[in-house]
Amino acid sequence: MTISGILVLDKPSGMTSHDVVARVRRVFNTRKVGHAGTLDPMATGVLIIGINDATRMLGHLMLSTKRYQATIRLGASTSTDDSEGELSVVTDTGFLSESLIVRSLGGQVGMIEQVPSSVSAVRVNGRRAHEIVRSGKPVDLAARTVEVHSIEIGRIQREAPYTDIEIVVDCSAGTFVRAIARDLGVELGVGAHLVALRRISSGPFDLENSVTLSELDRSETPCDQVCTMGQVAELVWPCVTVNNELREKISMGQRIPSMELPERDILALLDAEGELLALVSNGPQGMKYRAVFIGVS
Repeated sequence: MTISGILVLDKPSGMTSHDVVARVRRVFNTRKVGHAGTLDPMATGVLIIGINDATRMLGHLMLSTKRYQATIRLGASTSTDDSEGELSVVTDTGFLSESLIVRSLGGQVGMIEQVPSSVSAVRVNGRRAHEIVRSGKPVDLAARTVEVHSIEIGRIQREAPYTDIEIVVDCSAGTFVRAIARDLGVELGVGAHLVALRRISSGPFDLENSVTLSELDRSETPCDQVCTMGQVAELVWPCVTVNNELREKISMGQRIPSMELPERDILALLDAEGELLALVSNGPQGMKYRAVFIGVS
């Protein structure tokens, strides 16, 4: 199958993002598959997969906002800030009032300085932090600024000694929900970790338009589940339709004539049929190619 496009996958628990890519390669019989926005093995939900030429779109996709469902367990921290890690000393949480929990979570809304989880995919001297930790060496990660737009608190359930809190988090890319759990446990003095994490949406892509691996495996026409690059462009960027003359120039990588268009980091150029031709930036010096898709194998 030679289709190129984006697959919105509902990742199952227990698989790495790399495992998912390997499965998709087999389904579409191609090596050119990649993903954007890593999900931990325990996490489920939206994972963006690029197939064939669309792998070159992944680094440009504006997946700046994320939405997660999560369950935080108060009463113990773990070595990974989630249920896959080694449990610390267990502390009874029965004394914690719901108002205190709500107030403490509210303190993590807004622009905050957050230290990523030590088993994250953040790179330290060229290596992933989780690789360093699992090799038995300590890792010291610097705090970075992230934005948590909102934390909606759902059911709070108590089963001694633990208290489980269901939340929905809207946040910027780069925010670690595990770190929100960890920091809540530190502030309340009882430790905490995630026991469930599900990504509901990533940028304009959500679970409503996703497909599972089992559905892909069973499908006789898996290409029907793939969004074309033109469709993705219309979701993500301002789009400009060009005529056949300019289409020909783009296909040969020739300079794009000046056009009366707003200055943008990325504009998508499409032809009359809705095919994505190129991604360009438009600034004071005119248009510059960011990626060309037509005429490139």
